[in-house]
Amino acid sequence: MSSRQLKIALPKGSLQEATYRLFERAGWRISATSRNYFPRINDPELEGILIRAQEIARYVQDGVMDCGLTGRDWVVENDADVVEVAALVFAKATSRPVRWVVAVPNDSDMHTVQDLQGKRIATELVNVTKKFLTEHDVTAQVEFSWGATEAKVPSLVDAIVEITETGSSLKANNLRIMTDVMESVTVMVANKAAWEDPWKRQKIEQLVMLLQGALRAEGKVGLKMNVPADHVGRVTSLLPAMKGPTISHLADGQWVAVETVIEEKVVREIIPQLKAAGAQDIIEYPLNKVIP
Repeated sequence: MSSRQLKIALPKGSLQEATYRLFERAGWRISATSRNYFPRINDPELEGILIRAQEIARYVQDGVMDCGLTGRDWVVENDADVVEVAALVFAKATSRPVRWVVAVPNDSDMHTVQDLQGKRIATELVNVTKKFLTEHDVTAQVEFSWGATEAKVPSLVDAIVEITETGSSLKANNLRIMTDVMESVTVMVANKAAWEDPWKRQKIEQLVMLLQGALRAEGKVGLKMNVPADHVGRVTSLLPAMKGPTISHLADGQWVAVETVIEEKVVREIIPQLKAAGAQDIIEYPLNKVIP
């Protein structure tokens, strides 16, 4: 067994539990108490530490950590000089990219970016927001927000630049989205020197392959069934498979076994159709990973 370790930064906060669940599906169990910043991982080659996502890219750039999971937004915000190994599209509530948006009160008379001229804007994403305004030839006062950003308009600031997955929090605070600033996904980033180390690079690539496999399996299930040989065409025509179903001839030659991977949301509709088309012994099973 290798005595080497890969130091990996894991996001503490809103992404923490989603990250733990993803790693578990990929084959790594992570456990930590609420006040423990050094989680246990069931892999002696991994040394994890919980860090705020906003800081991870900087620590990876400086070589304090070999790699880490953070948002592409924070890589851009910190202008971090790191290797973006892969995108891993997951968030705390959905499996879609998150958006940074300009939001204003519902009754505001501001409707375009140019209406922000001379206004006061609060955000955590200060550098990106300033660059965004500069690109639109707008001069405004951008201040760092330490939290509860939605509550600051209109009494403290005129507008905010805030992250959103579903928009529900903005709506709950009587805010409307004026425009998007940037879209972001979770990314695996690596320190440049660590990426040039063959062992560390191989370990990072192994992690990414299995994490992406776990994400690819989300919302999908496997189906197995036995089908009379003369009904195969009818059954397979009903199956939306990634690369076509796998068909294996059984010993007696009168039946075949059919196996495929499909979206879980269509199972309740397709199983009765498969049964009516002649399929028997239909088995549905969950998937942890799909590796192409």
